[in-house]
Amino acid sequence: MSTGSRSLLRGLLLVGLLVICANYGNAQQRPLLTEDVDIIPPGTMRIEAGIDFLQGAKFPASGLTGDLTRFAVIGINIGFAPNVEFQIEGVAQNFLSINSRNPSAIPLELVPGANSANDTGDFTLATKFKLRAETSRGPSLGFRFGVQLPNSNQARGIGLNQTNAFGSILIGKKFGHDGRFNTFGNLGIAILTAPTTLFSQNDVLTYGVAGIFRLNRQFSLAGEVNGRVNTRPGSGPLGTESQSEARLGMQIRASGLRFDFAGIKGLTNFSPNSGLTIGVTYDTPPVFIPAK
Repeated sequence: MSTGSRSLLRGLLLVGLLVICANYGNAQQRPLLTEDVDIIPPGTMRIEAGIDFLQGAKFPASGLTGDLTRFAVIGINIGFAPNVEFQIEGVAQNFLSINSRNPSAIPLELVPGANSANDTGDFTLATKFKLRAETSRGPSLGFRFGVQLPNSNQARGIGLNQTNAFGSILIGKKFGHDGRFNTFGNLGIAILTAPTTLFSQNDVLTYGVAGIFRLNRQFSLAGEVNGRVNTRPGSGPLGTESQSEARLGMQIRASGLRFDFAGIKGLTNFSPNSGLTIGVTYDTPPVFIPAK
C-alpha cells in the first residue's frame, strides 16, 4: 500500500471513529428544546437542521392564527473548551397559512384578504458553561445565557422584531447501565420586551424537563415539557404570554448522522394546538484547535 493510500485510510478511520464517538456522545438535543448540560468536544461543531409543522399557531400581537411551517430550523453549536459551548439558533423562513384575522395591535403589511404570510425568524446567540461534572451521587450543573436578535419584520404578523435576553440554570443526571437514561432540566428567566407598550418588559420564568432513553445503538426515545410562565397580572403584555408544549419523539442514528422526529402538543391557550418536527444532526470532526 502506498504512503498516500495509508494516509487516506488512517484519515478515514479517524473520521469514522470521531463520528461514532459523536453519535454515542453527550449533549444529544434535537428534537428537544430543553438544554442538556453536556458540552460537545472542543474544536468540533454540531450542525442541526429541521422543519416544524404547527397547527393552530397564535400571534396575539398581530391578531393572526393559522398553521405555521418553520422551514430550516437551524442550530450551530461550537465547542470552544471542555466546559464552554457557543450556540447560534434560528429559523430561516416562517410560512403561515392564515385561518383567522383579529384586530392587530401593530401595523401590518398584509393585503386585505391575504390568506398567507412569511417572514424570517429571530435568531439567538447563546453561550453554555458546564460548571460541575456529574458524580455517582450528584448531578451535573451548568449555566446558559444569551440574547434573541430582532431579525424578523413585525409588519408580517409572525415575528415581533424585539431584542430579548435570557439566562437559565441547567441540571442533569444519567441513570442505568452506561448512562442509558439521560435526564436534564432547565430553570431560568427571560426578559421579554413588550412589543406594544413603550418602555415596558415582562420578566417571564422559563423551564424545561426532558429525558432521552437509549433503546440500543441506533434508537433513542426523547421527551420533554418546555415553556415559559408570565409573571405579570392576567395574560401579560401582548406577545409575552405564557407558552408551553410537550414533545415526544425518537432519535435514529444512521450513516454518521442522527435523524429525529417528534410530535408536539401545546399546553397553554397561547401555544400551538399540535404539531410535528423532523430534523437531522451532524457532528463534525475537529475543525480547529482550541486555544489553551
